Amino acid sequence: MTPGFSPDWLALREKADAAARAAELVEPLLAVLPPGPLVIHDLGCGTGSMARWLAPLLPRAQRWVLHDRDPVLLAHAAKSVPVPVETRAGDLTRLRAADLAGASLVTASALLDLLTADEVEALADACTGAGCPALLTLSVAGEVELSPAEPLDLRFAAAFDDHQRRTVDGRTLLGPDAVRVATEAFVRRGAVVHSRRSPWRLGPGELFREWLRGWVEAACEQQPQLRPYAAGYLSRRLGSEAVVGHVDLLAIGGAPCSPDSGPGSG
Repeated sequence: MTPGFSPDWLALREKADAAARAAELVEPLLAVLPPGPLVIHDLGCGTGSMARWLAPLLPRAQRWVLHDRDPVLLAHAAKSVPVPVETRAGDLTRLRAADLAGASLVTASALLDLLTADEVEALADACTGAGCPALLTLSVAGEVELSPAEPLDLRFAAAFDDHQRRTVDGRTLLGPDAVRVATEAFVRRGAVVHSRRSPWRLGPGELFREWLRGWVEAACEQQPQLRPYAAGYLSRRLGSEAVVGHVDLLAIGGAPCSPDSGPGSG
């Protein structure tokens, strides 16, 4: 997996994440949850923002199993989530259905775009193999709209999208292709997939400034020829507004693929 995020950044974005997540997916989720107390596995939990958002919307007893590779984030989450929790440190790309045994629901936030195609296939196998729905929120959509617009926006956006698809330690990340790949993976396993847009809507302020700086820096890392324009672009853009596209997915039902039924079979 790629490196995690700092608690400060996760705290800064939590309110925007909560406002963006597609709350309309909760109703179809409630319709398929099993009776009785819930066991919810949250993958890449960070500081626990998904649990803080979703737990109050699930009107019954629940226990969350928080997965992350970063023990610092897990410790923070364990102290701040308002329901009983268990923490598990480890590599999410190695999760299998057996690791999710007994799960009522699998959740994740801002995770899919950090995975490879094979890792998304394995995730779909794990969720369908465990027989539970998956609510996968805030995957980047490759859509950024700054206003007022200017010509350099498209160059920085394209470079950023390419950076999201970069290869890291032999892993080619999906970036804005993640929603399509995950949808196809779950549908291939017979799941019904609901999708809703969940954009950030950012105005001038600390979150916008930090997001913009990171967005521009990633674009320049991918295309160094943009670097001479970066300082002026940032200066002009800090008073702008932005809509940053994300998509939420809810996958229900299905069964794991057989070894010979993956994307390259047939």
